[in-house]
Amino acid sequence: MIEEALVETKAGAATGTVAAPALLLLDTVVSGSEDRMSTGLAELDRVLGGGLVAGSLVLLGGEPGIGKSTLLLQMLLELDRGGVPVVLVSGEESPAQVKMRARRLAEGTGGLRLLPETQVEKVVASLERDSVSVCVVDSVQTLWTPEVGGAAGSVSQIREATGHLLRVAKEHNVAVVLVGHVTKDGFLAGPRVLEHMVDVVLAFEGDRAHSYRLLRSVKNRFGSTNEVGVFQMGTRGLEGVPDPTSLFLEDTEPSSGSAIVASVEGSRCLLAEIQALVVPSGLAVPRRVGRGVDRNRMAMVAAVLTRKVGLRLADQDVFVNVAGGLTLEDPASDLPLALAIASSLQEKQVPAEVAAFGEVSLTGHVRYAAQGGKRLQELVRRGFKKVWLPQRNLQEAREQGIVAPGVELLPVLELREAVKGVLV
Repeated sequence: MIEEALVETKAGAATGTVAAPALLLLDTVVSGSEDRMSTGLAELDRVLGGGLVAGSLVLLGGEPGIGKSTLLLQMLLELDRGGVPVVLVSGEESPAQVKMRARRLAEGTGGLRLLPETQVEKVVASLERDSVSVCVVDSVQTLWTPEVGGAAGSVSQIREATGHLLRVAKEHNVAVVLVGHVTKDGFLAGPRVLEHMVDVVLAFEGDRAHSYRLLRSVKNRFGSTNEVGVFQMGTRGLEGVPDPTSLFLEDTEPSSGSAIVASVEGSRCLLAEIQALVVPSGLAVPRRVGRGVDRNRMAMVAAVLTRKVGLRLADQDVFVNVAGGLTLEDPASDLPLALAIASSLQEKQVPAEVAAFGEVSLTGHVRYAAQGGKRLQELVRRGFKKVWLPQRNLQEAREQGIVAPGVELLPVLELREAVKGVLV
């Protein structure tokens, strides 16, 4: 007797052993450029890598009220104007609510189709029946299927619903965009397995108290994961900001505790203001509060200033804020962060024409910053006269020939040199 595994077909009939598929030679695989379509929003296209890819599955995450639905509705309206067949699957808002928002964003809604449905089988049947190129599901937490137990939004329901949409996206060449909510800790609500199932993961960030929004690419199988798009919330929805530096620096006033950071986000360099306030602490353990910066990195920079520079921060509360609601993830922001903290402690102002960038190590050294040429070009364009930078970045700038007349580049090896040189 030989035991063979039986496999059920869709009709439920049992077949014999599974036939082994043929292997492919990588050299014989034909690779071409992806079939992309522009969303009509330049900043969104930038983050996607040039536009939506047909047959892709995109996950857009963000806090409630940050503007996810507004952004995607604007995208659908732009695509519809260009003659692209689109549909919005609305599981959270009624058709009347969607129409009210669409009227605020545009004068006419054109041929935009709406599907107020939450059962994923019905959504898939509609996409298979109608000729649709782009589908937005708002939100994936509202979808459910009778095939598995649990309420809508549970781990099993979200995973199964996403599997159905993934299949229809690949088989029918439909670009599907899922809206996902995030928890208070900033993680996507529901299973993290969604991030592995989809092709693109986008994070929509921002402070609702400010009008600026940042769209980051966390995962992208069709483009770079370092890109960032900048939007400004206005009366007509979200508008792309081609020159975000002018917005982040528009209200900058030179004072102690302030320094300018040149942060590279994707293919662009953003200039912003880091603000620090150092005050005597009445607590046994001084506070380290950061907004727009990683608190662990801020605590590390404060420790290096204490041990390697000799500043007394052990009994001081340190508060740090990045003006404009920008979130910095660039390690080259360490040096301006350290200068802002030292400036506040010593009540000495960083000159308005001075900028700096560089990563600070635990040994107190200032390390090389990637894409230093791009940072220097933006600082020169903005009129800065002195730039403190790592030694290796200075050598790189000379090799690239980007040193501008009238701009003094000052190399720094240790954090102590920068603090003493800037805060004179």
